[in-house]
Amino acid sequence: MACCVLQITGLILGGVGMVGTLAATAMPQWRVSAYVDGNIVVFESIWEGLWMDCVSQLGIRLQCKFYDSMLALPPPLEAFRALMCVAVGLSVLSFLLAIVGVKYTQRTEEGSQGTSIFILAAGVAFLLTGTLVLIPVSWTGGSIVRDFYDPEVPAPLKRELGAALYVGWGSAALLLAAGAAYCHLWCR
Repeated sequence: MACCVLQITGLILGGVGMVGTLAATAMPQWRVSAYVDGNIVVFESIWEGLWMDCVSQLGIRLQCKFYDSMLALPPPLEAFRALMCVAVGLSVLSFLLAIVGVKYTQRTEEGSQGTSIFILAAGVAFLLTGTLVLIPVSWTGGSIVRDFYDPEVPAPLKRELGAALYVGWGSAALLLAAGAAYCHLWCR
């Protein structure tokens, strides 16, 4: 019974982590404009994401523009795009492997060899996906904090941590937890 509960829990954690990975990849709020001066009245805020930049004017009007050229992007942004796209694909694959593992376990109670292969593959894939999500999200967060406290960076170019980074950290934690649950299940 505990085995079934752990499988379902891992499936739920992995599914929510998969949705979070997709959301963090698509969200434009990776870097958000910071207001470090004494100006209280702010007319526009700038969001920078993996795929587009957005400008919100007075919270009423939102204009977004996709990046024009892939060749004009900085190399870290290209790498982060690639890592997040691979993470989305791998999260879907690991979720499907987990579904097959759970379904196969419930159908055959005595055949543990086939179950262990699917469960182990799902666990390793979830762990790898969580790591792939953590790399660009943490790297971006670190560079934002470093630039924010750097006195050489002008105030209009300083950014704050956006909502997509928090979604990415949360989904990475869920994916790592799902992977740990399935690897623990396989070890038992």
